[in-house]
Amino acid sequence: MFASIIKGYILYNYIATRKGNMGNETIVKYDFKEGLPHEFEVLDMTQLYGEFKTELTIPHRAEFYQVLWFQEGAVLHYVDFKPITILPDTFVFIAKNSVQHFDTTYTAAGKVILFTDRFFCKEASDIQFLKSSILFNDLFETAHLSLSDNTMLFKNSVAVLENECRHDNDEYQASILRNYLRSLLMLLERERRKSDFIEVKKGADLDLVMQFKELLEMQFNHNKLVVNYANQMHITKKRLNTATSKILGSTPKKIIDDRIMLEAKRLLAHSSESVKEISYSLGFDEPTNFVKYFRKHHLSTPIEFRESFLH
Repeated sequence: MFASIIKGYILYNYIATRKGNMGNETIVKYDFKEGLPHEFEVLDMTQLYGEFKTELTIPHRAEFYQVLWFQEGAVLHYVDFKPITILPDTFVFIAKNSVQHFDTTYTAAGKVILFTDRFFCKEASDIQFLKSSILFNDLFETAHLSLSDNTMLFKNSVAVLENECRHDNDEYQASILRNYLRSLLMLLERERRKSDFIEVKKGADLDLVMQFKELLEMQFNHNKLVVNYANQMHITKKRLNTATSKILGSTPKKIIDDRIMLEAKRLLAHSSESVKEISYSLGFDEPTNFVKYFRKHHLSTPIEFRESFLH
């Protein structure tokens, strides 16, 4: 069974690399492997890393959710330029399309849980659960959790998922896996709230911020005006500014700029696309406008950033 998983990873690495503009290498992007009974997998991290060290230690992203459980070892894991210190029994929750890569000195052991929206979201309550989850929607950092106890509880929870995956697929399996997965995620949320996690107060302001962030993620490369987002949300610019300032301590304009700059840095650091290609992909009419924009927000040109990152 594991051999088919490896072949699937090689296939999608090849497809993703071939998708670059004009033949240039872009950020490797993995789709979920075809041919499985469900868009859900539990993988052995050590075995996966052993077979795919080259692929996993270069920056890559995926359009599915990832729960990484580092059960042993002490390493670093990198998500969008930020290193996360990994201690034994650390969970890291990778949101869709985040750019990540494993440490080249990795010697840890663990589990990798992968699933898609199509698998998990069968009812409106499922969609709301993922949208509001503090595991995949942390407004300030990539969510991670180091367990101090209760490790056996999580080992048993993951083992139950693995055992169900080994059964022949039938009319019950998908629902059983979703229920087990939902329970695991809820247990992890409870543990994270026991740690140093700072809960953002729920209410109208948080709801607006989450709606704005969701729209921004889909439109940042072609929609840069605060008023356009406010209109889609049926609120005024002032109301949106009040919500983001209260929840995030930032204006909608800065949040838009930060998202555009994050994608620009991703492409400059992790792809060989030209500045011209990147500028057009981010919705700029002229490369010179992108260069001015980048310099304004980073105090360097795109080329200078790329060169400094490579060195």
